Amino acid sequence: MAILDTFVILAVSLLVGGLVIFTGVRFVVDDTVRPESALLTAAVGAVVWAAISFYAGRVPVVGPVTALVIWIVVIVLQYSSSWPTAAVLGFVAWFVSVVALYALGTLDIVSLSVLGVPEV
Repeated sequence: MAILDTFVILAVSLLVGGLVIFTGVRFVVDDTVRPESALLTAAVGAVVWAAISFYAGRVPVVGPVTALVIWIVVIVLQYSSSWPTAAVLGFVAWFVSVVALYALGTLDIVSLSVLGVPEV
């Protein structure tokens, strides 16, 4: 996987994930949450996803599922929410990021291997 793909994963995961996490936490867990807190949570997930995808990009499903698990754990730790609530928030952030990256992949902006789909 190209280093450019890794940076695109990082940027998309950070921006989309931060927005989704901020919105979800604000409505479900804590209405006083600040955007910086959501961006920090998304940054952790984005960095982990980018690193895993860079090193294990050709192993199907490993990168995206690892990002999902990391986002759920970080949400639980940062917002003291329940595991089911964190799982829903993490899944929505992860899913929206996957959809955005898939769209970029179909436009040939990034390789579909960023999603754990090996190239043929």
